[in-house]
This record gives sequence, C-alpha cells and structure tokens, in this order.
Amino acid sequence: MGRIDSLAVMAASLCLPGIVHAASDEAWSRFRDDVAAACLAEAAPLLEDATATVDPFGSPSFGLAVVRGRQRGGDGRAMAVCVYDKQSKAVEVGGAIPEDEDAAVVGRGRDGPGAGGLRRPAEE
Repeated sequence: MGRIDSLAVMAASLCLPGIVHAASDEAWSRFRDDVAAACLAEAAPLLEDATATVDPFGSPSFGLAVVRGRQRGGDGRAMAVCVYDKQSKAVEVGGAIPEDEDAAVVGRGRDGPGAGGLRRPAEE
C-alpha cells in the first residue's frame, strides 16, 4: 500500500466515529418520537390536549414518559406514567393522577436511604 492509500484509509477511519455518532443520535431521536407517539395514543382515553415528557434514553428495557393533559370528564389537569417496551413496542399507561391533589411522595423508607418507601407529605 502506498503512502497516498494509507493516508486515504486513515482519513476515512477518522470520519467513521462521526458517522456512527450521528446515526446513534438519529436512532435515539426516533426512539423518543416513537415513545411519545405511543404514550400519547395510549393516554388519549384519559387525557385531552396531552403532551409527553420522554426520558431521553429510558431504562435498559423500557422507554419511559410522563403524559400530562386535561383529565377527560373532569375539570383539572392530570398526568399519567407511561412505559414502552423497547423490544415488543407494547405500551402501558397508569391511571390519571390529578396534578392538584396530594400524591404519595417517594422518600426514605424504614430500611434506610434509598429504600423507596411511600409516604404522605407531612401535614402543615
């Protein structure tokens, strides 16, 4: 291989990480769009004029989002948690959680930091 061929191969190999990175960014963008669309469709019976806030990468197995909108059949706003299976593309949405009510707060459980026990907020 001549010097010019070696330089051409080296220049091409330097461009590959940028191409792979761009494809990865595009794939993650499509993933987020897919999660948002699936979650909004699944939450439509619960929420009107909804928006989805998507975890940029999700968990190893699931896409995750919070869907917010006006609660159907109600006066207030509500939110719902959405889980999107990355492998099967199945989607599930939890029930509508009214935004104006006290919700359970995740805090430190009896078993120490990070135990994740649920508790109600302290009364004032």
